[in-house]
Amino acid sequence: MSLTPQFLDELRARTLLSSLIGKTTKLQKAGREFRACCPFHNEKTPSFYVNDDKGFYHCFGCGAHGDAIRWMTDQRGLPFIDAVKELVQAAGMEMPEQDRQSVERAQRAKGLHEAMDDAAKWFIERLNGIEGSEARAVLQRRGISEATAREFGMGFSPDSRGKLKEALKTYGDPMLIEAGLLISVEKKEPYDRFRGRLMIPIRDARGRTIAFGGRVIGEGEPKYLNSPDTPLFDKGRTLYNLDKAQAVARKTGRIIAVEGYMDVIALAQAGFGEAVAPLGTALTEHQIERLWRMADVPLLCFDGDNAGQKAAIRAAHRALPHLQPGRSLAFVTLPDGMDPDDLVRAKGPAAFEALLKSPEPLVSRLWAHEVAAGPLDTPEQRAGLKARLSELAGTIADPNVKSEYMAEFRQRIDAHFGRGPREFQPRDRQFTPQRPRNAKGGRGGWQPPEPPPSEKVKGVQASGLDPILARAVLAGLIRHPAEIARHMEVLGSLRSTSGALGRLFEAVIHVALEDQQLDSARILTILAKSGFDQVAGDLLRADTLPFSFTRRAAVDEARAREDLNEAIAVMVAQPAVDAALAEATAALSRDGSEEAFTRQVALSRKRQELEARLANLMLADEEDLDD
Repeated sequence: MSLTPQFLDELRARTLLSSLIGKTTKLQKAGREFRACCPFHNEKTPSFYVNDDKGFYHCFGCGAHGDAIRWMTDQRGLPFIDAVKELVQAAGMEMPEQDRQSVERAQRAKGLHEAMDDAAKWFIERLNGIEGSEARAVLQRRGISEATAREFGMGFSPDSRGKLKEALKTYGDPMLIEAGLLISVEKKEPYDRFRGRLMIPIRDARGRTIAFGGRVIGEGEPKYLNSPDTPLFDKGRTLYNLDKAQAVARKTGRIIAVEGYMDVIALAQAGFGEAVAPLGTALTEHQIERLWRMADVPLLCFDGDNAGQKAAIRAAHRALPHLQPGRSLAFVTLPDGMDPDDLVRAKGPAAFEALLKSPEPLVSRLWAHEVAAGPLDTPEQRAGLKARLSELAGTIADPNVKSEYMAEFRQRIDAHFGRGPREFQPRDRQFTPQRPRNAKGGRGGWQPPEPPPSEKVKGVQASGLDPILARAVLAGLIRHPAEIARHMEVLGSLRSTSGALGRLFEAVIHVALEDQQLDSARILTILAKSGFDQVAGDLLRADTLPFSFTRRAAVDEARAREDLNEAIAVMVAQPAVDAALAEATAALSRDGSEEAFTRQVALSRKRQELEARLANLMLADEEDLDD
């Protein structure tokens, strides 16, 4: 089956967006558009707009934006293909034909879904019958009400090797084995996987049962047993309670990840319906991405014991490469020895809510973990801490976020080891975009704001590297050649820079690759032989480059190296921010949307932050400028 762009465009054209959204959201006519209180976040004043002519919805409060298909996937929680199928049926269209293999897979999946649904019903009947008395007692001891047990479809599997097999015999052993309900052992009859356990159905985003988790009744191992991976169930991509939590998360604006499904159930009963859990494994990259689809900063609330905190730091490391501006993780630390279930039962929902109000940012969790990793009494131990933090920041793919982490770690190191912050004198001009006024002086009739006084910030070209900063970095690398190896990957990406700077960057990298034990004098000698003596000599003139790392006699060698690292981070981040700012300004000129304005403001602030970081590195004291 192929869903072409033309087919999807036709589907959107045949779908009246206001009618689709109006089924679940009360819309009010507002000129040629409709407006409502946003269904994706709590608000009292309507900021959610639906435009049938353009075929999209947009919320000026939370930024939710999309078309009919996006509405079905984000608001209804449907997978993309299911969203398309439902819209196609409503529009009176037909889906493109499937190939034979796709038809066979769909039919097999349908049979598996039916088998899992029947198994869930059978487990519920056992829980509510004579056989389930002990399981019901377990629920009562744990404070799980009958209403909560019904809501989550909880059941009971008798301690028998063949009762479920007999109850579902019409499906046949092969399908029940494929569904993970029976265990197949060579030369033996297949038998029930779950025996003598409290049963908890695991559902997909559409609420269909795809697997089970079983908690042992009484003594026995393993305490918790999950279904194996099947055509319906991939435990590394599945989050327990996703079907219920995603709707609640849109209203509360947060998503909470806990360790297990009993924690999820207890929290839901206490009023926290936005909780989900991985299934017997540490959070995977796929699961973290799914959390980010529901909230920019998911809250990870793992148990307060050693195992829970190790799981939290593993999740932190897995998230690092995928961080983006505004997208991170935060951590809620529970009292030692307690899990969320214990906390809400012992101290009530208010105690848990209080913890959620003050989570620990990702950068703080990483910092605390590395500082606690060992003693920091000697220079070598402190250097090890810096190296570990630098390595962590280096795994971040987004250059802007990476540079921010490097700066944050550096500031924390300065504070931790008694080096005070440097005084920053802001530059005279700082550009802050303003909402334009209309002809009557009001804030209406969106028009693009006036551009900044100049398209160039002093010394910075939006199309590439800041030439002054690039010259300073090159001078610093020549003064401190040991730093070249630390930044080889970043510097390698600058080889394509045009002009003399680019050629000199390439020459410096080449020399460093040839000899890892270079000192400043030797690198100058080699550069001179390659014809770069004049360029390198010009770079090392102190009067034009007011940075500690360009001084022949550095004010402080450690400070000079740290300043150089910071300068490289700023230099690499600037072009991406400048390009994004130019793009946002152009978008604002084209459509004048609130979204474009907000993005331009954020990027302008980011640009100013980079300027401030660079200004902090500049030497202003006359003694510092003396070479």
